Amino acid sequence: METITLRVNGRAHQITVRGHQTLLDALRDGLGLLSVREGCGIGVCGACTVLIDGRPFSACLTLAALAEGREILTVEGLGTAEHLDPVQDAFLARTGFQCSYCTPGIILTAKALLDACPDATDEELREYLSGNLCRCGSYVKILDSVRTALARLRSH
Repeated sequence: METITLRVNGRAHQITVRGHQTLLDALRDGLGLLSVREGCGIGVCGACTVLIDGRPFSACLTLAALAEGREILTVEGLGTAEHLDPVQDAFLARTGFQCSYCTPGIILTAKALLDACPDATDEELREYLSGNLCRCGSYVKILDSVRTALARLRSH
């Protein structure tokens, strides 16, 4: 066991972890951030996606200790009820979710893409989001939501 400091959603948290503990477990069990969800446990589905230094990572494959000193963002830190992030707002406006299990990971992945490439093409959107699976099959609404966020960002 070791105590590490994780910087999550703009705040530093000291947490005691086992050497083999994943960031997924540290965020959910240690910090109570339940948007980070385990789907497959092998980094294929995207349900556990978090942003580390602005880039999407599978929290189920990332050791918690290796995230020390890096900026971690979960969907809980993305916006507030009064001021949603443009991607969150677009998902609400275009109903880009069904059961919502995959939604936090998809929103964070979309945010990373739009931050890195505000002129993303439709092909780039599809490619970037390909690591996030939606078992409900809401892909049309998901892409609609991301396109809406992209259009809103371009107009500002």
